[in-house]
Amino acid sequence: MVKLYQQGMYYIGGNLVQTLPAAEGINKGAAGTMAYRILQKHNTSGDAKALQIRFDKLISHDITYVGIIQTCRASGLTKFPMPYVLTNCHNSLCAVGGTINEDDHMFGLTCAKKYGGAYVPPHQAVIHQYAREMMAGCGQMILGSDSHTRYGALGTMAVGEGGPELVKQLLGRTYDIKLPQVVGVYLTGKPEAGVGPQDVALAIIGAVFKEGFVKNKVMEFFGPGVANLSVDFRIGVDVMTTETTCLSSIWETDTQVKDWLTLHGREDAYAELKPEDGAYYDSVIVVELDKVKPMIALPFHPSNTYTIEELQANLMDILAETEEKARVSLGDEITYSLRDKVKDGRLYVEQGIIAGCAGGGYENICAAADILKGTNIGAEAFTLSVYPASTPIMMELMKNGAAMSLMASGAVLKTAFCGPCFGAGDTPANGALSIRHSTRNFPNREGSKVQNGQVASVALMDARSIAATAANKGYLTPATEVDADFGKKKYYFDHTIYEGRVFDSKGVADESTEIQFGPNIKDWPAMCALTDNLLLKVVSEIHDPVTTTDELIPSGETSSFRSNPLGLAEFALSRKDPAYVGRAKAVQKAEVARETGGQMAAVQACGELTAVYEIIQKNFPGTDLSGIGIGSTIFAVKPGDGSAREQAASCQKVLGGWANVANEYATKRYRSNLINWGMLPFVIEEGDLPFKLEDYLYIPGIRKAVEEKTPEIAAYALTGDAVKKFTVKLGELTDDERQIILDGCLINYYRNSAN
Repeated sequence: MVKLYQQGMYYIGGNLVQTLPAAEGINKGAAGTMAYRILQKHNTSGDAKALQIRFDKLISHDITYVGIIQTCRASGLTKFPMPYVLTNCHNSLCAVGGTINEDDHMFGLTCAKKYGGAYVPPHQAVIHQYAREMMAGCGQMILGSDSHTRYGALGTMAVGEGGPELVKQLLGRTYDIKLPQVVGVYLTGKPEAGVGPQDVALAIIGAVFKEGFVKNKVMEFFGPGVANLSVDFRIGVDVMTTETTCLSSIWETDTQVKDWLTLHGREDAYAELKPEDGAYYDSVIVVELDKVKPMIALPFHPSNTYTIEELQANLMDILAETEEKARVSLGDEITYSLRDKVKDGRLYVEQGIIAGCAGGGYENICAAADILKGTNIGAEAFTLSVYPASTPIMMELMKNGAAMSLMASGAVLKTAFCGPCFGAGDTPANGALSIRHSTRNFPNREGSKVQNGQVASVALMDARSIAATAANKGYLTPATEVDADFGKKKYYFDHTIYEGRVFDSKGVADESTEIQFGPNIKDWPAMCALTDNLLLKVVSEIHDPVTTTDELIPSGETSSFRSNPLGLAEFALSRKDPAYVGRAKAVQKAEVARETGGQMAAVQACGELTAVYEIIQKNFPGTDLSGIGIGSTIFAVKPGDGSAREQAASCQKVLGGWANVANEYATKRYRSNLINWGMLPFVIEEGDLPFKLEDYLYIPGIRKAVEEKTPEIAAYALTGDAVKKFTVKLGELTDDERQIILDGCLINYYRNSAN
């Protein structure tokens, strides 16, 4: 089904080989890949290996664009220098927090007018579907402040990053990375009827995630199997590449892509892309599409994959194993069970969701409607909700009868909204199991709250098997076991809804527009520069194998506060370590006192510092205590999997965080977010921790170490009267990244650069 080849391979005559033939001029190497050519086209550095990328277009949604624009405004923004689209698909329900969500939307509309952007109103389209329909173009690059910014199936290299990276683009700076490795994804065969894009995606994720096979690399899709996939199918696979932790993705393009772009009124956006003979791939994934079976990703990660057939054959054993894995994240205080979902030897689920940038595509929903036509989902606990990814898709489903088939079965059709993907819509009952064609199934991402004694589960599946399960009244069923007439309904894109509702300045800024603020839209608090020495208190310690951004800052209703840095920070780690905020604030109180009144004021604010300073003076004689900044830090084994949201880092920063300590970082984007908020991304070797929760860590000479690019930095754990030395590393940092850390955050960096 999916085979991994760690060794490099060459692409010759449509095939992959390990050694080149003797023919002259055939060795294109990395330069023969589609990814290399697109990256170099957008590289402004003049150095093919140290890239400084300027993107063609930017896109954000209503959880991120307020913070991005506020940061830019604080740094002197007068006009968007490139097309920037503001969509509204995350906080679009306006159901939590009074006026604050719609206040954000009005902020976005007025900023689009003032600075020359575009604004997509709520319920018109989810962020990535709008980008596919109206923005993507072959050979282009798009940067989005959402992790699932993936348009590779349309020939666009797209990257999802935290908001500060978009700030850099808006202020004329670049996206700086080393030339990434490129992993060839070679597709063969044709999927059998009932197998959908989520099945292929989950098969790939399950094969590559655990070993980090594509981490921070580009996945390049090609091979004879591509032609056997519709563009909608390719899109459904492509969007899920985010869950592999790759940097970006790109696919070869063909007449199907040309027809798709032409249908959307953008024929000029098409160009043929394919690897050149002699292109070299650092490693290879071979996907035999004809061997892919209906898949399921059990809680609590998209990589926890099985074929549905395998799950059914070993049901109780696999569920027991999943329960055991879940306890690592949930702990022992929450009673968690999946085996109680087994009825008469079959797995029963209470909810089905087909939604968002992954599931809400036209073909997915039409296939579900074909399966459900003439059936009903029953009158028991099981419910089914379907969210088309854009209004044009919804309109066509109504015209061709698919919407009627779904509604007649008992399914509920809803507007374009990303809520089920992050816990802001269709939260299941306590203890329930939901099957979803969406992007993620992390703990509590569906909206339950462990701190309130709640827990629910999400398993990821394709829309086709979700529909088959719905037709069987909630009993798990792969779509290959149902006899459905897949009608292949042709899609007609109606552009008039966007022409009448989307505000597009066409790049013309209107300086006279007054920005409309709401009472929840707050400026970033002041953040000081990195001090000569640093004293950090460990205020949270997480030993899960992976920590997601959802655990660092929960999604769901907390997203309503994303425009209020201090308000949102109150929710930091609330579902993982509820004591974190209080501990961090206690340390921050001492630092605020230090900044205004010196070290004596810090001691008065936090009495335990008296003993800590005595230890420092005893073991580090001559130390100038006035040069020691006081902050907090967290330890996590591998933090940052999942979302691009910079708030996972910024919430720590506004609570006085000055660093993370980790064995490794799950994604580049989380590490970048730490850096952009002036936080030190420390790495320590795996093994016994040299410190424990509520210990102080002293890092003398930290500012000098950052300035001088010191590879290994001495740190000291202060436990009682004991002092234990250990080593931290920062990894590779660009000169700009070092300066951002030294200045204290990206906002300070831009202010200092302007002076």
